[in-house]
Amino acid sequence: MVLRARGAGRVEAENLPVPTPSPGEVLVRVGACAVCRTDLHLVDDELPGVQVPRVPGHEVIGDVVAVGAQASSFRVGQRVGIPWLASACGDCEYCRAGEENLCEGAAFTGYQRDGGYAEFICADERFVFPVPDSYSDVEAAPLMCAGLIGYRAYRMAGRGTTLGLYGFGAAAHILAQVAVAEGRRVFAFTSAGDTRAQELARGLGVEWAGASDAAPPTSLDAAIIFAPVGGLVPEALSRVRRGGIVVCAGIHMSDIPSFPYRLLWGERVVRSVANLTRADAIGFLEVAARIRIRTHVHRYPLERANDALADLRGGRVHGAAVLVPHVESL
Repeated sequence: MVLRARGAGRVEAENLPVPTPSPGEVLVRVGACAVCRTDLHLVDDELPGVQVPRVPGHEVIGDVVAVGAQASSFRVGQRVGIPWLASACGDCEYCRAGEENLCEGAAFTGYQRDGGYAEFICADERFVFPVPDSYSDVEAAPLMCAGLIGYRAYRMAGRGTTLGLYGFGAAAHILAQVAVAEGRRVFAFTSAGDTRAQELARGLGVEWAGASDAAPPTSLDAAIIFAPVGGLVPEALSRVRRGGIVVCAGIHMSDIPSFPYRLLWGERVVRSVANLTRADAIGFLEVAARIRIRTHVHRYPLERANDALADLRGGRVHGAAVLVPHVESL
């Protein structure tokens, strides 16, 4: 399923040759690919430098079916996950400091490289990861972005006891389970009247769920904003205690409105999270193997990718949308 024109808002079905892995790459038969809000930003031309044609999708689970020359990390038949970060230069000041997520030469799956809205995908084996056996392909797909980048945001939120999650979608419903398992008190903020998301949150052990402009029953040590709504930044600041942290976890957000300095004063912190590192992936997948995360998924055949995008855009997905291709034998 290919984005043919910038800003098209939809992808088109196209038959392409099965790709051949280059040196250091693996060819993966896609078992499932989750649909991320970043995919919406991509097809709606809200990200810079989108080049077309492009196959979106960066939450990929599948089996290795071929390996390129000099590729030795995975064997044919091994199940792997392919995340958003597709490569980094390895030599810049960011990469040398372990901050490859900030590398200016980085490339991203489904953005600069063709992604997982397909039956087959090639990936640099250095940025591919084994997946815990306790998850099916469909269950594991949301872990590769909603989980991985969500986990980075979670770590950046500090070790406080009370945590607010603004926007209870794919990432929040995963991170809420991790936080609850680690003994934190979690508070979910949703669009006004989104009772389904609030019910999902309570069912996952969240202590309180309400509208995004509602006051939680206690002040927050930290808040993570997953919804791409700039107005939530001052709202979240008004709910965190002195010294609290507000993390903006999305790749795109509407403009942040002006707000009084008193909301920031008291050594409150606002920070963004960009992308992920391989260390994030290793750390989170170890957590996912230890804590059985229940990913709530809505399955769509690959050819219905536009339905999945439309449902996500319209707020009709509670949990994660996942595309499932029907793959023929090589």
